[in-house]
Amino acid sequence: MELFWHRRDLRVADNVGLAAAADRDAVASVFVFDDAVLEHAGAPRVGFLLDALDALRAAYRDRGSDLLLARGDPTAVVPALADELDAERVVWNRDYSGLARRRDAAVRQALDEADVPREAHHDAVLHTPDSIRTNAGDPYSVYTYYWKKWDDREADGPAPTPDGDDLASADEVEGARGELDALLAELPTPADLGFAEPDADLPEAGTAAARERLEEFLADDVFRYAEARDYPAESATSRLSQDLKYGTIGVREAYAATEEALDAAADRPEADAAESVEEFQGQLAWREFYTQVLYHNPEVVTENYKSYEEPIAWREDADALGAWKAGETGYPIVDAGMRQLRAEAYMHNRVRMIVAAFLTKDLLIDWREGYAHFRERLVDHDTANDNGGWQWAASTGTDAQPYFRIFNPMTQGERYDPDAAYITEYVPELRGVDPETIHSWHELSQAERDSAAPDYPAPIVDHSERRDEAMAMFKRARGEDPEESG
Repeated sequence: MELFWHRRDLRVADNVGLAAAADRDAVASVFVFDDAVLEHAGAPRVGFLLDALDALRAAYRDRGSDLLLARGDPTAVVPALADELDAERVVWNRDYSGLARRRDAAVRQALDEADVPREAHHDAVLHTPDSIRTNAGDPYSVYTYYWKKWDDREADGPAPTPDGDDLASADEVEGARGELDALLAELPTPADLGFAEPDADLPEAGTAAARERLEEFLADDVFRYAEARDYPAESATSRLSQDLKYGTIGVREAYAATEEALDAAADRPEADAAESVEEFQGQLAWREFYTQVLYHNPEVVTENYKSYEEPIAWREDADALGAWKAGETGYPIVDAGMRQLRAEAYMHNRVRMIVAAFLTKDLLIDWREGYAHFRERLVDHDTANDNGGWQWAASTGTDAQPYFRIFNPMTQGERYDPDAAYITEYVPELRGVDPETIHSWHELSQAERDSAAPDYPAPIVDHSERRDEAMAMFKRARGEDPEESG
């Protein structure tokens, strides 16, 4: 028997490590609730995780097997369970964050000390974080060049799905359940893990739900993705981010489906159908670009990727930070995004850029504050992607937005939500208000605001003034005179 350790690969299909183990012997599988990892979680992610585990357990039971659940330090739990099952080998799929790599190194050492063979596979990305490098052999820091090699590289097809004959029987799995204190009889609740029930409307979890989202996206929206993806009211994105984060669908399966869509693009009426499919594939590449940035620079979770001559003089402003979190800044597109986050544990990607730019360039607050809030609130929080996105907006990251290009939140709202459909979906105080009035909210007198939407706040900062302050702040950090132009 082999023991497979699930982590962020909560599926049976297209699971590289599970398929490799099943190719050799019957497999028993386990998921371990690790308190060291849970310390960095939030209620939405825990809620989705538990739902995904419920679906994964059902997939094993449908195949005549079962999923073991445990809580504790995996350095103790995994070797003990391998011993209890008399497992020939422990198998898992690699994760790439610093925390995950430290955990895995400790588990490898514990298994070596217990004289249990172990094996790790690449599964979470199409191309491993150390496999695409510059001609000089260095990791890439510019996405465009990374993308060219990523796009040219052939991707593996989906891994085979084990059937019942490849898995340990439910009775064999049950035989280990009562012997170890760390094993759980049932799936825990959020409260059991120290979390509140999520107050957001979470997406359905599991491989079936992920496949349904993928199929729906590839049926139509992917062919207009290049044109529509930046418009939050269009709902033209895949909504697969939490599925790729937790591995309820395999990235090889998802990519293979986009290749089929690329073949079908020639028969579509949209003029740029093929380009749109490739644009979506480029988003998968962005995900892997940021993964390799994190892999080679694990310190970016807490430190700026880009060096400045002096520390950036971020403001400490609890009131402004609180208004941003609550969606009460008086900037409609910003507030709509923050309220979508609270309601759905999700935010449209264009709006993520807008709210991140607003926090760092208008409120002049450290990107780490925003990253921490997203980590707590997002159902799809991924360390590499979120850190990369926040540092891009803050002009501190690799291939980041230049410090002197500062989003105007009102212009962004007018450009990407011209009819204010997205804004009014999440900001009910502005429903029935003319879009032109919404997009000129910063220019109105208080009397005009009171007449149009008395319950919606005035802007908490002046964008033009804060833009100048942000420019000066970054110039000082660069060792330049903020009074000099150019």
